[in-house]
Amino acid sequence: MEPSHACAHILWLDTVDSTNSELRKRISGLDNLSVVATREQTAGRGQGTHTWFATPGRNLTFSILYRFEGACALAASDALLITQVTTLALRDYLLGHGVRARIKWPNDIWVEDRKICGILIENTVSEGQVRASIVGIGLNLNETGWPAELPNPVSLCELTGEQYDPATELVLLEKEIRRRFGQLASPDGRISLQEEFGKYLFRLPEGPK
Repeated sequence: MEPSHACAHILWLDTVDSTNSELRKRISGLDNLSVVATREQTAGRGQGTHTWFATPGRNLTFSILYRFEGACALAASDALLITQVTTLALRDYLLGHGVRARIKWPNDIWVEDRKICGILIENTVSEGQVRASIVGIGLNLNETGWPAELPNPVSLCELTGEQYDPATELVLLEKEIRRRFGQLASPDGRISLQEEFGKYLFRLPEGPK
């Protein structure tokens, strides 16, 4: 069953294996910035071989489609702009809730020394151009029961003491993503994305070799 949703471009599903995989199945019929979200993700993926933990119904697990056409055309050599659009939009969203976040290279969102959000980007490239990206986002909203093997997680609820409705929060976050994506349409907008990303980016120190 595909439940009703607040925005025509946001599709909420009850259960999927991976929102990136589900969006890819539907991609031919989706417009730019369409979203596939789920209440339960049974095989959510992180970077590399990592998985993404989320209690069903308590967090945001979704994927958004970026198409790069016209003024927003994107050379493969500029693909880091995809990360910049996404991470800065997440930072904007969290700041709207009074939470100051930083971007851990390459595309995790941290609050102080704890991780609140992970991002998985899968690009389609041809002839030196990025044609489309599927961007999977896992954002810890109301999570409190963490597996012992996760070293440093945190949720928005733990930071603010409030509970959040995932559908409402997705609409707010999606607006921030749309605004940041719009910056790709101008050279000045792209420069601003690069400069802000550099301002809020940090890297963990390398361990001993």
